[in-house]
Amino acid sequence: MAQQLTSLFTRLGQVGFGVAVVGGVVQSALYDVDAGHRAVIFDRFTGVKNVVVGEGTHFFIPWVQRPILFDAKTRPRNIPVMTGSKDLQTVNITLRILFRPKSEELPKIYTTLGIDYEDRVLPSITTEVLKAVVARYDAGELITQREKVSRSVNDQLAERAAQFGLILDDISITHLTFGKEFTQAVELKQVAQQEAERAKFLVDKAEQEKLTAIISADGDATAASLLAKAFQEAGEGLVELRRIEASEDIAYRLSKNRGVMYLPNNQSTLLSIPPQ
Repeated sequence: MAQQLTSLFTRLGQVGFGVAVVGGVVQSALYDVDAGHRAVIFDRFTGVKNVVVGEGTHFFIPWVQRPILFDAKTRPRNIPVMTGSKDLQTVNITLRILFRPKSEELPKIYTTLGIDYEDRVLPSITTEVLKAVVARYDAGELITQREKVSRSVNDQLAERAAQFGLILDDISITHLTFGKEFTQAVELKQVAQQEAERAKFLVDKAEQEKLTAIISADGDATAASLLAKAFQEAGEGLVELRRIEASEDIAYRLSKNRGVMYLPNNQSTLLSIPPQ
């Protein structure tokens, strides 16, 4: 009985070992492709297969085949470039690029560029395109026509990237500055323009004050002429009429003032008012 049990356990151990070996072999022949990723298969005998494997769990032949995983999602990349403008000004530009590989061209990308394809392609073609585009504009146009410059860079860079199997979903200029000398020249120009505007304002103000003085003098002269004519025609009657009107106005204002209860006899007014 003991011998039979020993034989049974031995067989079970052998079966378990066999199952473990088979499970290990099967496990080693499986690989996972995560969401947003793709895989290409390298075969020791035939090279890189022209097949792109999608998401999920897949089989491959251990030792003979090897899966290479690629991130196929859209990713950002900032690329700084220093170049020169049409008027020989130093320009520092930074592009933010959203890129992804064409899934169907991943075997070709791996064969010709390798797994680090973006490091080999994006900096070089971005520098090439920016130098070509920026050289067509002077420093002022790069600022005032930024949208046109960005569109030109977008079109040319997307065309160059497509030659390497890359798709550029978005390209934007995030940083644009010039050399220290140009920046100082712009600041001095702005100060000069502000001083010129201030001088122009002072000149305009002086002209307006001059016109105001002329108009006021003309008005005073006209008024004096009219008064002289009135005096000639009415004599001292016009002066007396103005005194009466002024006295009435003063008396009215004093009567409305709560602090004045009566008018003393010795109060000086333009028109003598008899005591009550």
